[in-house]
Amino acid sequence: MTENSKPPSGDSLVGRMIIAMPNIGDPRFERTVIYLFAHQLDGAMGLIVNRPTDDLHFSDLLDQLELEANEDTNETQIRFGGPVEVGRGFVLHSADYHRADETLRVDDQMSMTTTVDILKAMADGGGPQKALLALGYAGWGPGQLEREILENGWLHCEVDQEIVFDDDDETKWARALAKIGVNPSALSPTAGSA
Repeated sequence: MTENSKPPSGDSLVGRMIIAMPNIGDPRFERTVIYLFAHQLDGAMGLIVNRPTDDLHFSDLLDQLELEANEDTNETQIRFGGPVEVGRGFVLHSADYHRADETLRVDDQMSMTTTVDILKAMADGGGPQKALLALGYAGWGPGQLEREILENGWLHCEVDQEIVFDDDDETKWARALAKIGVNPSALSPTAGSA
């Protein structure tokens, strides 16, 4: 990332998780944990990692794409990645899988691939060791995420692959808060200032 592409604060949150505070004010993001894969002057993009879709699984996606699944294929539930472009699929995965010109390496731990080739590799029993499949993404315009953070809408922390990739969506929000020493029961749904 070049100096000119960093957000106004100078601190990019790429590769970090943001955690919705109780006063987020948007039910689509209530109690969400989002992995940020882009954060530049022109905005930010991320995937909600703890909001499953209603009964849509990897096998359903393979059926829609007319791809055959290997008998060892993981029956992963698809996540709602965010309210933008909900028909577009994303695979957030461990950095052990990489395809030139197809995979965005976010950092040393995580990568993103949006082509059908990764789904084929996963269906054949290959692909990355860890993966999260999502439809749609969360997006912010220039300076919007920074404002929301200053207004106490989000906290942020280092990425934890266990939180991102495991299937226990119900506890991800509380576990992400615990990573930074915050007890969810101590949070107030109203913002204030001292």
